[in-house]
Amino acid sequence: MKPGWDGTSDEELLRRFSEGDARAFEELVRRHQRPLHNFVLRSVRDPERAAELTQETLLRVVQRSGEFLGASKVTTWMYTIARNLCIDHGRRMLVRRHRSLDAPLKAEGDGSTLLDGVAADTPAADRRAMGQLLRERLVAAVDELPDEQREVFLLRELEHLPFRDIAEIVGVPENTVKSRMRYALERLQRALADFEDFAKELPG
Repeated sequence: MKPGWDGTSDEELLRRFSEGDARAFEELVRRHQRPLHNFVLRSVRDPERAAELTQETLLRVVQRSGEFLGASKVTTWMYTIARNLCIDHGRRMLVRRHRSLDAPLKAEGDGSTLLDGVAADTPAADRRAMGQLLRERLVAAVDELPDEQREVFLLRELEHLPFRDIAEIVGVPENTVKSRMRYALERLQRALADFEDFAKELPG
């Protein structure tokens, strides 16, 4: 990696790449390929297809780098491209998509999930069994969210994007994004309520 890249904005990297500096694009890929892939994987639920769509996203960034006018953040622009590709893929799907029940809900990093917030005053074996059941229910609950709520939830919880940026990506007002996030969390809380009550009742 070229010394000094860490202090260079995404916008400056894209500008340099559009002017012919291939190393600038390599740095953009280093920064964003993994989170983009995580988002796409959560959207299409197919690892092989997610890898293809992530590469297609980066290819379109290459092809359209000269068209970027700086009206939004580079990250917002990239996630918009990725989202549109996921939508196009979804429209072409003829069978229900499958997702792994034990995949983490967060982007790769600390490995934490929403399960980490659940009380765990239970024996180790019971806690592991309960945790697996809760994890499966949580993933299923996320999968069952309406599309517009699920994508906001993923962009917020998986990629930690500000509501303002999510609003630009999905093309709706920021207040609408916040409402979709609130509804998504309410649905997930209802889906997990039985498991949380069960965990509290287990012997210590």
